[in-house]
Amino acid sequence: MGISGKTGVCAVIGDPVEHSLSPTIQNAAFNSLGLDFVYTAFAVKTSNVANALAGIQALGFLGINVTMPHKEAVIAHLDWVDDVAKKLNSVNTIHCKGGKMLGYSTDGVGALMALKENGSDPYGKRVLMLGAGGAARAIAYALVQEVDELVVLNRTVSEAVKLADTLKCICNKNVIVGSLSLEAIEENIGSVDVLLNTTSVGMKPNVNQSLVASNILRSDLTVMDLVYNPVETLLVKDAKAVGARVISGVEMLIYQGAASFEIWTGCKAPVQVMRKVVLEQLSGVR
Repeated sequence: MGISGKTGVCAVIGDPVEHSLSPTIQNAAFNSLGLDFVYTAFAVKTSNVANALAGIQALGFLGINVTMPHKEAVIAHLDWVDDVAKKLNSVNTIHCKGGKMLGYSTDGVGALMALKENGSDPYGKRVLMLGAGGAARAIAYALVQEVDELVVLNRTVSEAVKLADTLKCICNKNVIVGSLSLEAIEENIGSVDVLLNTTSVGMKPNVNQSLVASNILRSDLTVMDLVYNPVETLLVKDAKAVGARVISGVEMLIYQGAASFEIWTGCKAPVQVMRKVVLEQLSGVR
C-alpha cells in the first residue's frame, strides 16, 4: 500500500531505537489488514521527550510506542493514563485520540497472553521471575493477579522489595523477594511451575550465558525467556533439552505489540502475520 497524505502515522520513540523490530511487526500487521497506516522509529533524547510528544500530537500521529528510557518520563505530558500504567508509573503505548494523548502499559498483557496462548496459563501457579526492572514491573503486576505465589529475584534486592511492596498493595498475594544468585535460583526453582527470565542475560552477542544451571531444570517446568535475539537463548536450549515447555521472547514481543495495535486501530491484531515476519527478520530471511 502506498503512502499518501491520508496515511496515518505511528512510531516508537526511545534511545536507542535502531534495534527495534516494532516497525517490521506493525507495518506487516497494517498491510495484512489493508490499513492505510505506516510505522517508523525515532531516536529521542531524554531532554527532548516533551518536544517530541508535542510534535507527535501536532502532526496528527495515530499513536506511538515508548521504549527505554522514556516509559516514565512521558507520563507527565499525557492527558490520561490507565490504572495499570499509573500504578506502575510506566507507559509503553500512547494513543492520540480526540486531541488527547492517552497512556497505556501493554507489557504485562503481552507476557500473560504469551503464556496463555502457548499452553501455560499461570492461574493458580507458582512463578519464579528473574529480574525486577523495565518491563518486569508490568509483567509482575499482571502475573500477581493470576498466580498463587510470585518469587522475584534481582541483583539489586531493594528494587525487588520496592516492587513487592507495590504488588502487595494491589493484590493480597504472597510475593517473595531475594538476590539474583545461583544459590537463590536453585533454592526456589524446585517448587515453581513457571520460570521467567526478564533480564538481558543470554542476549546477542553473549549467547553462551544463562542465569540458570542446566542441571536444575525439569521437564514439568515452563520456561519463558524475554530475550528474543537469539530466538533460542542458552536458557531456552537447556530447557528444551530436558523436555520443559519453552516460550521464546518473540511471543512476548508479538503480544505486547498486538495489544498496542488493537488500542490504535480497534481491529483484532493479525498475530500469525506478526510472528512470521519477526521470525523471518531474526533468521535473516528477507
